[in-house]
Parts: sequence; C-alpha cells; structure tokens
Amino acid sequence: MAKNIDWKNLGFSYMQTEYYVKCEYKNGSWGDIQICTDPHISLHIASTSLHYGQAIFEGLKAFGRKDESIALFRPDENANRLITSATRLVMEPPSQELFLSMAQKLVLLNKQYVPPYGTGASLYVRPFLIGSSPHIGVHASEEYIFIMLATPMGPYYKNGFFPVRAYIQEQYDRAAPLGVGNVKAAGNYAAGMAGDLDGKKKGFPVCLYLDAQTHSYIDEFGTSNFFAITKNGSYVTPDSISILGSVTNKSLQVIADDLGLKVEKRKIHISELVEFAEVGACGTAVVITPVYSILHGERIYTFGKENEAGTTLTRLYNEITGIQYGDKPDTHGWMLPVNVD
Repeated sequence: MAKNIDWKNLGFSYMQTEYYVKCEYKNGSWGDIQICTDPHISLHIASTSLHYGQAIFEGLKAFGRKDESIALFRPDENANRLITSATRLVMEPPSQELFLSMAQKLVLLNKQYVPPYGTGASLYVRPFLIGSSPHIGVHASEEYIFIMLATPMGPYYKNGFFPVRAYIQEQYDRAAPLGVGNVKAAGNYAAGMAGDLDGKKKGFPVCLYLDAQTHSYIDEFGTSNFFAITKNGSYVTPDSISILGSVTNKSLQVIADDLGLKVEKRKIHISELVEFAEVGACGTAVVITPVYSILHGERIYTFGKENEAGTTLTRLYNEITGIQYGDKPDTHGWMLPVNVD
C-alpha cells in the first residue's frame, strides 16, 4: 500500500524513504548487494572522490502504471552511460547486470513510495559511484562504493508542462572536459552552478549555454538537453561532445521518427533560433519543458504561445509519458518491470 503522501503536490526535492542499496568494490571484485537504512555513509577524509573528483551519478525513474504494475524507464541506458563515465574517470564500473539488479531491488524495497498512477509523479532513482580509497598523490582509487537511493518526485519546475522563459548564459561557460567520443561523462553539474544562479537572479528558471570555444552554437540548458521543432516540422537537437547524452532526448528522437518527423542531430547556430516554431528542454527530471522565449543579449526570441505548449511538443510529451505510465503500448521495450508480489 502506498504511503499517505500528497502525491499530486510533490515538488522536485529529496524525501527520505525506507531503504537504499549499496555494493562495494574491494580486492578486485564487486561484493553482494547490501540493504541499508542509515542515510549516512562513512568515507575516508583522503578518498579520491573528495580530492580528485572520482564521483559520478545517474538519474532515472520508476513509474506506477495504469495496470497497477511498477516499471523503470530504460535503466539499461543509464547503466551504459554510467559505465562510459566511470571508464573515462578511471573508475571500476558496475556491470549492467548489477546496475539493473540494484535498481529493481531498490524500487521493490521502497514500493510504498512509488506514486500511484494518475498523480503525475514518479519514484526518482539516483545511482552514484564514488572512489573510496585514500590517496594524497594523484591516483585512481582501488576501492569503490556504488549506491542507489530513491525518493518520490513531482515536476522539476513548479509550472509543470507549461512554457518557461530562458536566458542565454554568456558570462559563464559550461564546457565539459570529460567528453568521450560523442558522450559527456555524467554526473557533475558544478561547472554550471554559477551560470544557473546568475540566470535565476535575473528571473529566468533555466539558462541555455553556447559552445565554449566560439559562443556561436547551442549546446544545452543548465538542467537538460535542448531540442526544437522547425517551422517545416523537423526535430533538431545539438550534436556536441560538451553535452550530456540524454536518455530522454534519445527516446524522443525515436518517438519523433515514429510520428513521421525528420530528426536532425547536428550543430545548431544561434542564428537558427528564428527558424524554430517550438523549443523544449528535455531530461529525466523535466521530461519536456516547453520554452516560450529565449533572451540573447538585447534580443528576445519567442516560440508559440506564452501560456500553452506547442502542438508537437504536446504530442511528444503525451507519447513518452504514455509509455512510462502504461497509457500507450511500449513498442520499443523500454520499460523494465519491477516484480511486486
């Protein structure tokens, strides 16, 4: 039975749940999955995670579905992204099998915190991997702690699926030095905190960053990927090693293709903003947030209506959330069931 929580008024903030799960890498192998209740961990003061940045995280969601089942959305993609990130930071990655097993166990343990179908909320799962060995010289850790916590979440932005105003951040760069081929290492938003805070002080809920080298091409929002619908109906999104490979964006591209839209992943010059009929920010936390306006210098670009999401963004949003909550068929096999007795 679900907890007595005001599910429909949940915000995007941490709520303590009953359990988290942990697995430790020692002596060259991963140990057993541990079920934990104390939300505090013991960490050496000289651990590599604290001194040399050997720390990464992921984010995914579990959904209470129409048929009263519970399922995770594309956890294999998050597992693969964490493996890529860990490899780049010379960390020992958990296998996809271990990742999926821990995610299912975590959700099952905290099933009372999975928001019921129809509330518009979900159970947010936060996996993170940290180096725990003590080193003062620059050195990769020999031991790692892999933890997953869960907390029920509502919309990232208080206005939910309604347009927001954005601001192009040029005072602060948000370059990602951890690019691996075409994938940015996940789990460090510190480089964007100063810019995002500056934007919020100016009254904008979200900032849009340009490439750090030329300040001419769109990279991503401070919290999520950028995508747009052109006036001729194409789905366009940046191709850049400086942005996070969003599972949501990847999924939306497939859905857009299913709906008959042309999908273009390419460099997007800021001059193209005038060509867009709709603009969205997308990610695990936000799903899709429509963007009504973008301020660049003294110029304001607008997209659609100020108080209403565009037609194509609405279709995409309804499709992806329909799959997640079980209102639409999961034709691509994206939902991983959590077996609840």
